Amino acid sequence: MALNFSPVIAGTMKWGKWGAHFSTTAYQKMIDQCIEAGATTFDHADIYGNYSTEAEFGEALKENPSIRNQVQLITKCGICMAVPSRPGNQIKHYNTSKEYIIESAERSLKNLHTDFIDLLLIHRPDALMDPFEIAEAFSQLKNAGKVLHFGVSNFNVSQTNLLRSCFPVEVNQVEISILHTDPIYNGVLDQCIKDQILPQSWSPLGGGILNDLAVDERSRRIMAVAEILGEKYAAGFDQILLAWLMKHPAGIIPILGTTKAARIKSAILAKSIDMSREEWYMLLRAATGHEVP
Repeated sequence: MALNFSPVIAGTMKWGKWGAHFSTTAYQKMIDQCIEAGATTFDHADIYGNYSTEAEFGEALKENPSIRNQVQLITKCGICMAVPSRPGNQIKHYNTSKEYIIESAERSLKNLHTDFIDLLLIHRPDALMDPFEIAEAFSQLKNAGKVLHFGVSNFNVSQTNLLRSCFPVEVNQVEISILHTDPIYNGVLDQCIKDQILPQSWSPLGGGILNDLAVDERSRRIMAVAEILGEKYAAGFDQILLAWLMKHPAGIIPILGTTKAARIKSAILAKSIDMSREEWYMLLRAATGHEVP
């Protein structure tokens, strides 16, 4: 089954205890509004809300099981947090052992009230990760039909290649924005194009730093150009900056960590903005503060 995600992904990190503290009704409403807007893919991680957000989201799905056929669910594992809900963890650390990956996936399936996860990612590179062991876990989950696709998050090129030597990596979820352009130059997006790995961008708008009240010089430069382009395309600055990401040939899909459905709807419209190459470089110049070499 081919990868099939919406043009913008709804990130759930702030929907629960780490942000809006949604009730089950609020989760249901937000899910419905995202689907209506065209954002049918939802991004999770087992740790969100100190290991509680998946289950809260799952309660909303449980109330209306038919929604599962309309959405794609992403989750991540491998980070072990020292929080009350995990009393066995003395310090924050990583675990990408076969047993832990399978255990985490099984728990996510239960929390989300689903028979399968569309995409499972290793959340962070683990200095002790064994690619053969990870491949064994992925293969077992895939063969059981419990996970359809697999990938990584925050991996560099060599780390991704290490895992690719044992198992196909289909997605790399990394920080990419006009404020964080490293993946454009460090080989991550080059690898995505070459090896047909789908890049997903977390914090695609710079973590909310860019706004009409931007105070530092770099942000003011970016916002000035975004305002000019926004007038041309009748778009908001956030739509312009998302369109800048989507222009890249790697096919970047932004993950919006918002709790406002209106922002998801607005972000979807960014896909229709086809800025020119010169306009794309105008924004890059604003970000770097100098002309290209």
